[in-house]
Amino acid sequence: MIFQNLVKGAVVAAFLASSVGAVDNGLAITPQMGWDNWNSFGCDVSETLLLQTAQLIVDYGLKDLGYHYVILDDCWSVGRNASNNNSIIPDPKKFPNGMAAVADHLHSLGLGFGMYSDAGKYTCGGYAGSLGYETVDAKTFAEWGVDYLKYDNCYNMGQAGNQQISSARYEVMGNALNATGRPILYSLCNWGEDYPWNWGSTIANSWRISGDVYDSWDQPDSRCPCDGPDAWNCGLPGFHCSVTNIINKASFIVSKAQPGAWNDLDMLEVGNGAMTDAEYVAHFSMWAAAKSPLILGNDLRKVPAKDLAILSNAAVIAVNQDPAGSSAARRWMYSTTSSDVYGGNAIQMWSGSLQSTTGGTYSDMVVVLINGANESMVLNATLADIFIDNGASGTAPQVKMSWEVRDLWANRMSESEAQAIIDATSAAPNATNATTVGSGRYNATQTSYAQGLKNNDTLLLGNVTSTVGPSGTVTATVDSHGAAMFRLRALPTGMKRDEL
Repeated sequence: MIFQNLVKGAVVAAFLASSVGAVDNGLAITPQMGWDNWNSFGCDVSETLLLQTAQLIVDYGLKDLGYHYVILDDCWSVGRNASNNNSIIPDPKKFPNGMAAVADHLHSLGLGFGMYSDAGKYTCGGYAGSLGYETVDAKTFAEWGVDYLKYDNCYNMGQAGNQQISSARYEVMGNALNATGRPILYSLCNWGEDYPWNWGSTIANSWRISGDVYDSWDQPDSRCPCDGPDAWNCGLPGFHCSVTNIINKASFIVSKAQPGAWNDLDMLEVGNGAMTDAEYVAHFSMWAAAKSPLILGNDLRKVPAKDLAILSNAAVIAVNQDPAGSSAARRWMYSTTSSDVYGGNAIQMWSGSLQSTTGGTYSDMVVVLINGANESMVLNATLADIFIDNGASGTAPQVKMSWEVRDLWANRMSESEAQAIIDATSAAPNATNATTVGSGRYNATQTSYAQGLKNNDTLLLGNVTSTVGPSGTVTATVDSHGAAMFRLRALPTGMKRDEL
């Protein structure tokens, strides 16, 4: 197999042994992280934009937090070269030095280069697609040094309508990428059409589960249908999908994700300006807990300090990058208004297992309480509900234990510190590590999240706020349209709060 020539080592061998059914390219063992230009810039792309953003990812410390791929989206080409095997041609005005030069620059910064194409005749922007040209395009991408392919679904010539047709169309590019001999992360972007969570894991590293995200917490839009209980069976994914719309769709399919293959809830809107701080915190928390790829979608050249602080929260990122690779699941949801059973006004609780940080028998748990109401509320989650997968009606052994409750947002970087990082970088542009402000943050390039969790690194574990005794309840006051996020760790039997 091509994979045997691409990736070696015990880590990958262990991944394959534990992830039967996942694509075997050895990539995205945890959800991929990076930046994509589309949400902020659309077709306004250029070599300058990519390289400026890449430098800021380094200077702001985002690379060290795990944001690795710089992904060029649509509108970058000018057609095909009939005299050179119909290879696709980059726009020489937008990319005067060519794509290989962009890749080389990104690689010199320790970042990966992401490329965009479409499993159709045209891309969504009307440029040349890869349908029928998969082999030549995959070879071209590999020659350029591409590390990631986002593969869209526009103008698919009717090759959709059931799972077999769509999976066969997308598999052609997957096979072509593998045949190049270069490891290229394969990200499907077919908007949830034909249930990619049922077949995507065998050919790709991630698959979009819905139409395009919109910078809104709960704004309904008829162009993004399926807000209700039938969201899992959405035949027209659409676009302008709110955060709550996508969360609801994700709730039905969290079990489909696994190391190497992830449900993609679309890019992050944090920093684009249309949501409140509480809404952005909830948005980031849920994308992390659901194990979605964390792909920045904002303009880093003018990122607000409070949003940089959200995106820099290593304790929340550690949940997303947890080696166990288990997505949190929604345990309950209740309406706060009689007319909005499944919309943005609901309150809900999600929980999921994490790698144990205590070395004990029982895994840590992540708990997310979401307040969709238009006012602050006190929300409660019982241990019986949190651990329901381990035993119904409070019969799980974990319910009879005591747990340390650690707030994962308690150590969020202050706005003043985030602003100091931005100001220091602006004062010394294009200088790698231009600032040492905030140098106490977690550095995943030096110590992986997996190792940091084994080391019980406090930067990844949040602050202890309380303990919960047997059959107890986790309680939090949650802002309107906000979220509280906790890591629960098992306490030794008989241990008291003052012994922590």
